[in-house]
Amino acid sequence: MKKPSGYVIYEGASLLDGKPIMVVALLKSSNGKTGNMVQTYIMRSDIDPMLASKKGEDFSICGECPHRGEANDDPNSKQAKKRGCYVILFQGPLNVYKSYVKGNYPTSFGHDAIQSIGDGKDVRLGTYGDPSVVPRYVWDSLLGKAKSNTAYSHQASQSSAQFVAQYMMRSADTLDEARKSWAMGERTFRVAPLTSMVKGKEILCPASEEAGRRTTCEKCGLCGGMQVHAKSILIPPHGNGRKYVA
Repeated sequence: MKKPSGYVIYEGASLLDGKPIMVVALLKSSNGKTGNMVQTYIMRSDIDPMLASKKGEDFSICGECPHRGEANDDPNSKQAKKRGCYVILFQGPLNVYKSYVKGNYPTSFGHDAIQSIGDGKDVRLGTYGDPSVVPRYVWDSLLGKAKSNTAYSHQASQSSAQFVAQYMMRSADTLDEARKSWAMGERTFRVAPLTSMVKGKEILCPASEEAGRRTTCEKCGLCGGMQVHAKSILIPPHGNGRKYVA
């Protein structure tokens, strides 16, 4: 019997709005920037990611992230307008959603089962979607025996979300927000022009185009929150929607 390419590790309510979401953990990846990490997709379980984006229903998994774009009723638009997010919805997210609907991913619930997926692996929380909208116990289990992880969240200030600074980077949208986070001892990940990088506090993402793509996220491991003793990370706007990033 062929081994599944991934598992459903959570099905339940979004911590932001209570609507149904799911998490699929893919065991392998060919992503050139991240390397071969366990990739986790956080999506609405009742609506495909393209339509969720277009209708603004992606709030359940993205919250008030400024890169979501604007919901619209334009019949010629397949997703939110002015979407600055680098994730290409019709590729990974849509393919994973379709496989989920077909039942291609077995469920793997419970601490031991989830932990075994990340055992000895480099894990990416939120390949698409914000990990803070998922109950913390899911990530605690997945990372229990993991080699390393990357994670980013825009929901640190949302009372209903479960932001874990220990292993998540706080996505800062302004320098002022970043400075406040640094004052609390948090590490940040900021999308901003290279010229705005704060020396002594931030470094350029080593896997970025501007840094010559000299490593991958799998090998780098700097974006693992406060468990990693390193400076915060800055990366210039990237992806197809970069023109919409302020």
